[in-house]
Parts: sequence; structure tokens; C-alpha cells
Amino acid sequence: MGVEHEDEQQVEEVYARAAGPLIGLLTVLGGSRADAEEVAQDAFVRLLEHWTKVRGYDDVDAWLRTVAVRLLVSRQRRRKVATLGLGRLRARTTSTVDGPDGVRLDLGAALAALPLDHRAVLLLHHVHDLPVEEVADLLRVPVGTVKSRLSRARAALAPRLTEGSTP
Repeated sequence: MGVEHEDEQQVEEVYARAAGPLIGLLTVLGGSRADAEEVAQDAFVRLLEHWTKVRGYDDVDAWLRTVAVRLLVSRQRRRKVATLGLGRLRARTTSTVDGPDGVRLDLGAALAALPLDHRAVLLLHHVHDLPVEEVADLLRVPVGTVKSRLSRARAALAPRLTEGSTP
């Protein structure tokens, strides 16, 4: 799908007019300028993907705001699910557990060392017993991404949860 020169100019005009106010709105809504900038960028990518349809709308900026706010809400929801999952895991277990040969392991510290996206898939799959496909759907990522994150999370946890390790 190529964007014609005239369309390109129109998109540039929308960006010049709407980017600043959109990032401002998203910053106030979400509390993070970095998240706001990322979400705004994602919204503009969606605008480009749907430009042939959206360019005919009466208020392109309203469409862009709607998409951006929905993306931000979705992002916040995913973050909350991951945080709740970690909290539930901590509630189910003590921070330290008995490892091999009676060695005490700090499970909380080991999990906290993982990136949030790896913790999320690990907790949703192993603690909440969700199938990989459901985790992928919930986090809106491909199944392969969930499998990859699970593999990396397990690999990162393994040395922290073996005998004699110090997290």
C-alpha cells in the first residue's frame, strides 16, 4: 500500500496539527510521557494503515484520538493484569521457598529481576494456568511471542532458583 504524494502531505498536516495535543492528552490520561509518545506513535501507524478509509472522515483528529485512547487503555489493562498476577503469585507463596537440599531461595527477587513482559506471560501461564493461546490473546501478542517470552523467562529464572545461587 503506497501513500500518494497528496495523501502524504495530508498525513503530515494531521501529524503537525495533532501530535502535540494528542501526546498531551495521553500524558494526562496515563501519567507517563514516554507511554504517551509510544501510544501516539502507534496511533499514527494505525492512521497510515487505514488512511484510505480515514481520510474521508469529517474529523480525522477525532478518529486518531479514539484510537490512541483505546491503545492507552489496552496498554494500561495489560500492565494491570501483569501487576495483579505478580501480586497473586506473591500472595500464594512466601518470598522465600525451600530449594534443593534445603537451600532457601528468594522467589520474589528472582521474579522481580525479570522484565515485565516476561513476568506477565510466566504468571498468566504457570500461576493462572492459562493456555499459551489465551495468554497471547489477553496480551494481544502472537502465540510465538508468548512462547519465546516463556522460554526466556524460564532460562533467566533457572540460575536464580538452583542450589547455591544467590539472587
